Amino acid sequence: MIVADDCSTDTSCAIARSFASSDPRVICLEISVNGGPAAARNAALDHARGDWIAVLDSDDLIHPDRSIRLIQEAVESGAHIVADDLILFDDAGAMPTRSFLQKPRTRQAHWIGLADYLGDTVMYGRRPNLGFLKPVMNRLWMAQAGLRYDPRLHIAEDDDLIVQALLAGARYRIMPEPLYFYRKHGHSISHRLSPQNADRMVSAIDRIAPSIASCDDDVRRAWRHRSRSIASASAFAHMVAAIKSKNLSSLVRLAAQNPRALTLFRQPLLSTVRRLVPKTKAPRPPRIIDPDAVMFLSRQRLIGATNGSSTYLIALAKAARDAGLKPHLIQPSAGLFGRTPFFKLRPEMAVFESTHIRTALALGQWRVTTQPSIWLGAVRAVVSRIASRLGIIEGWFAERKAPYAIAAPWTNADRMFVTDQGRNLAATILADYVFQVEALPYLVQPDKRVAIVMHDLFSARHDQFATSGQSDSVTMIDRATEIDALRRADAVIAIQPDEAKFIADNVPGASAILAMMAADVVACAQPGSDDHLLFVGSNTAPNVHGLEWFVAQVWPMIKSVRPACVLDVAGTVAQGIAIDARDVRMLGMVDDLAPLYAQAGVVISPLLQGSGLKIKLVEALSHGKAAVVTGVTLQGVSELLGDAVQEANTPETFAAAVIALLGDTQERAALADRALVAARSHFGPQAVFAEFTDWLKAPLNREEAG
Repeated sequence: MIVADDCSTDTSCAIARSFASSDPRVICLEISVNGGPAAARNAALDHARGDWIAVLDSDDLIHPDRSIRLIQEAVESGAHIVADDLILFDDAGAMPTRSFLQKPRTRQAHWIGLADYLGDTVMYGRRPNLGFLKPVMNRLWMAQAGLRYDPRLHIAEDDDLIVQALLAGARYRIMPEPLYFYRKHGHSISHRLSPQNADRMVSAIDRIAPSIASCDDDVRRAWRHRSRSIASASAFAHMVAAIKSKNLSSLVRLAAQNPRALTLFRQPLLSTVRRLVPKTKAPRPPRIIDPDAVMFLSRQRLIGATNGSSTYLIALAKAARDAGLKPHLIQPSAGLFGRTPFFKLRPEMAVFESTHIRTALALGQWRVTTQPSIWLGAVRAVVSRIASRLGIIEGWFAERKAPYAIAAPWTNADRMFVTDQGRNLAATILADYVFQVEALPYLVQPDKRVAIVMHDLFSARHDQFATSGQSDSVTMIDRATEIDALRRADAVIAIQPDEAKFIADNVPGASAILAMMAADVVACAQPGSDDHLLFVGSNTAPNVHGLEWFVAQVWPMIKSVRPACVLDVAGTVAQGIAIDARDVRMLGMVDDLAPLYAQAGVVISPLLQGSGLKIKLVEALSHGKAAVVTGVTLQGVSELLGDAVQEANTPETFAAAVIALLGDTQERAALADRALVAARSHFGPQAVFAEFTDWLKAPLNREEAG
């Protein structure tokens, strides 16, 4: 990192020197004369030793992975120059944050030839001016081509260098991802076109013109159009100066020489008209980061406490509110609608101060997507179900599950929504699942802190599914990738002790916060009825595989001894079950699980894969139920629960445990009592969320926080 300090008047140089004193990769150049950005860039180039160079203007920001991604693209494609999209923002948030490029340039990586570049760098043109991009360039190739910045230019110096490079045969590639954060404010020199700077740009045209003469017709045509636009911009700058100095004769002369420049007055005139015309829409108020706000960034379908992960996230939001903070929910993925284009928020969602969902219209408590593809997917799902009943299950009629949005690839629309809605919203950010780290660079500023709500250690699930030969319903991620992602947060919230220890041992720099699931404990144990079993779960691979294992291998043994036994299955897990079973009642979504828990004699959790704390286990304990579970269900909490549940890991031992409890009311009641005691001891809200709320309420200033 080379800092070229050309006579700054703040503490920038001192900051750079402090880093350089302890890190040999940092070089601080103190330039004695302010020669403008081109001269400063050339001074930095003289000290550069890397294969690639990238320019970061002093008022801008970059994504932490920008260099890696752009250089990798350049190496793989053979490009000499590679650029990305810009995110335009202002610190106050009064201007909507937006990307710079327009379609089709934002669809995929593509090449830019000289004619393309000249056509998109017209002064005051209708298309985004590619001269504003901040490319990464091959320094060795530039040196061989003898390329330098023109120190006479105080604006458009980057653009001039790119034109020279393309004339020298550079291969220029643009990636659609927005990885450069371009700060918009009135002090930026790129927004001030003085007559002197305009004249220098015209001189640059004259210097390059001879090289254009030997180019093809498309290049020459684009060059003429671009040159005229710069000449008009120069005349316009001189006209403005003439008006300010009240030099009417000079104004008339300039207008006669370049009548096209008069059309550029449309911009200040329109601006004046807009100020005079009464506004029908209130301007967007500046957004100031609220130190008491907590932003929950989630891509799961969060409509209420309808599954384990939703229940846990809502419990964390409630803990934040109980601590005197204001939780907000940002959901940037339209994919969370799945195959259902509308849903209704349940009462427990009122814990959030505000809820923002991309492509969603708010109609009271209903959220309706404006995404046509989701409506089309819903129609297709209905047709597929009808076709399936008619025996048509192939081709277009084959039913296709919607992918899990939490781990889906991030789109530019997702990134822009996060940036616009969340950047100036809250001082504390909670990323729901590790897969949301992609969004953090679009949100994080020095005065913010970030925690990842881990839910599960997905690399552990990877090994479990690989052993069984089955695939995870969410995604597969290896240990190194997951650790690297977790390191991007200040803290990681683990749902059970073993995973908190994993964070402490393997994720340096991130605080491990243990926040187990809080339970609303019933007044007394509920031994329930004989011959009634209950399984509660959502439609995820661990639940589906575990229930199918139970129905195929355990259930027949139970039925042979207790033929009257009935199994109730609550939750969306029923949608994923592919096998039939006698006396299994697939109930689907149930608004109130309390009656089912009260009736059940035994609650089962036959999970074979998964990590994290199983919410269904905490629910069973809090309802005072006798439960038979596998060792996977007990991961991380087996020492805490002791004899509060019965563990069984083979079909034979699982069936035997269930049969024994169903036939012994006294033993069932005793196990239910122990379950209730464990719930009260280990899963009370104040106990499980103490570390979490302490972290939330700690001083935000990193120096104060130590």
